[in-house]
Amino acid sequence: MRGSSRNRWLAVLRTPTGALAVLLLVALFLTALLAPLLWSDEANRIDTAAIAEPASAAHWFGTDELGRDIFFRTLVATRLSLSLALLATAIGVVGGVVVGALPSLVGRSAGRLVTALINIAVAFPALLLVLFFAVVFGVGGKGAVLALGIASAPFYARLTQTLASSVAGRDFVTAARVAGVGRLRLLLRHILPNIGEQLAISAAIGAGSALLAFAALSFLGLGIQPPLYDWGRLLNGGLHGIYLSPLGAVGPAVVIVLAGLAFNLFGETAARTIGLRSYFVGKLQPLALVPPAARAVRRSAGKAPLDLSGSRSAAGVLVVENLHVAFPGESGWSRPVRGVSFSVAAGEAVGIVGESGSGKSLTSLAVSGLIEPPGEVLADRLEFDGDSLLRVIDAATRRRLGLHLAMVFQDPMTSFNPVQRIGRQLSEVTRHHEGESRRRAMDMAAQRLGAVRIAGADRRVHQYPHEFSGGERQRAMIAMGLMGQPKLTIADEPTTALDVTVQRQVLRLLDEIRRDCSASILFISHDITVVEQLCSRVLVMYAGRIVEEIPAADLRRGAKHPYTRALLGAVPDMETTKDLPLTVIPGRPPEPDALPGGCAFAPRCRVVSDRCLTDDPGLLPLGLSHSVACWHPQSTPPPPLSTPDGSPSDCSRHPAHE
Repeated sequence: MRGSSRNRWLAVLRTPTGALAVLLLVALFLTALLAPLLWSDEANRIDTAAIAEPASAAHWFGTDELGRDIFFRTLVATRLSLSLALLATAIGVVGGVVVGALPSLVGRSAGRLVTALINIAVAFPALLLVLFFAVVFGVGGKGAVLALGIASAPFYARLTQTLASSVAGRDFVTAARVAGVGRLRLLLRHILPNIGEQLAISAAIGAGSALLAFAALSFLGLGIQPPLYDWGRLLNGGLHGIYLSPLGAVGPAVVIVLAGLAFNLFGETAARTIGLRSYFVGKLQPLALVPPAARAVRRSAGKAPLDLSGSRSAAGVLVVENLHVAFPGESGWSRPVRGVSFSVAAGEAVGIVGESGSGKSLTSLAVSGLIEPPGEVLADRLEFDGDSLLRVIDAATRRRLGLHLAMVFQDPMTSFNPVQRIGRQLSEVTRHHEGESRRRAMDMAAQRLGAVRIAGADRRVHQYPHEFSGGERQRAMIAMGLMGQPKLTIADEPTTALDVTVQRQVLRLLDEIRRDCSASILFISHDITVVEQLCSRVLVMYAGRIVEEIPAADLRRGAKHPYTRALLGAVPDMETTKDLPLTVIPGRPPEPDALPGGCAFAPRCRVVSDRCLTDDPGLLPLGLSHSVACWHPQSTPPPPLSTPDGSPSDCSRHPAHE
């Protein structure tokens, strides 16, 4: 990643604008370094015989009221002008980053207060803030630096907050949170390094603006005071004799513009070349939709687990009872997950399948404790390995979760922090929870990469995520889960972004880990055939509820719910007639805040009755390990669906519904 980043920055030099900006900056810094050493005497020499002379071969910019050479004074003033502008920028950047990062460190309420204060500060015009703080801190260089730094801090705070929020939702941050990484370490190791380039580019542009602003303050008499001088002070002095010696004012002005332009051109060119964006400057209703039983989360003591299918057990690695996930909206609270109950036994692979928006991923996030306010997780019971996830989790429980609960995400490209090496990310779990040394943790990371069949593991641990293929990244994500002693692996659509061959390898690897380590798997997918290959039991979700629970071996011929049968019918197989359009499920899933009365699947169901439109069926057992939520469970194979044009599909593909 560092090599790639270095190449991107070198690409800035290959553009004409970038090369020009860099040349100007190099000349600027060399002048700031050498001019006071070479020309201080000429700049400070008083010549009463050459007072206020115009520009000439002896004095390129003319002389001031004491006969001092303005050209040499402009060169010497470069160091003070540049250093004070950069110092003001540094104060603004550091202060802004600290304030902008606070919402990621403090609680929800305090974070909202900090955000409100940032928004108020950003709303004030920057010039008014600078003048206000210049008066507060007093006239002079120190006051001007503090005024510029503090006045620019809200801009960098807003930028940091925005960028941090965009990174906080990435999978590698979620994985670190599942591993139990604290907020401060999460911020320093995973969030800030990923927004460093954006901040650096904005700081470069901000330095140019600070240079111009500082010169303006000195020109107005609020900045540098005699006998010191900077570009703004020289511009002020040259203005008095502008009609007799124009270059006395134009010379420093041109230097100020060129210096500010150099910083701005460099920042803008870097933003375009690297592909980053540069940044410039009703009350909610109560949770009435959630039934009272779901609010028993804080008083659920030792209630026996609900047994609807005969497959749930209190001894399960994961026990979920009556789980609700709710979010506030303008019209009240919506429940994308409502009343979900299931368990996962030791060494068992359970699949959750359904269309997008059915609540699969939200269920896994709730189980992992990753639903953040204002979202609410409510349940009668939510336990992992005997620990309740409904109470405040202490350090010991967090450590057990970090070691025993692993997650594999959908997109392998975003599953890892792109600015950290693979080995460092894998070793984080071991170092954080078990206190292993860095070398021992890296050795373990290499062993785990080898265990998931990544060749040359000793060498690959030192590589960055972009140096791995998609399948290798997914296997490395599984290796991260193996760094602890996983009792449950939550795989949230881990094969969606992979081709069929790599997909099969990942599924085989997950199954081998389940058998060899007795690690349970909660496998989430929209592809019912993938779930069927890996899992022993399948939970079919629709509109936030489990509508059918069935053994995977009975799925093809034993599915009873029309939605499950529709999912199976929509999957082509080797016997599918290629001349016909693919079958589809007509209609769309309902929105969580606009559920129809009765059965949520009724508007799309082929066997709907009047009862389905008024009464919502509960999940009722049909056998020892089979439950279905339907008023008309079917006993025949899946019926044909409608084709995309609305006509019935070929009945020869599936026996007609009786």
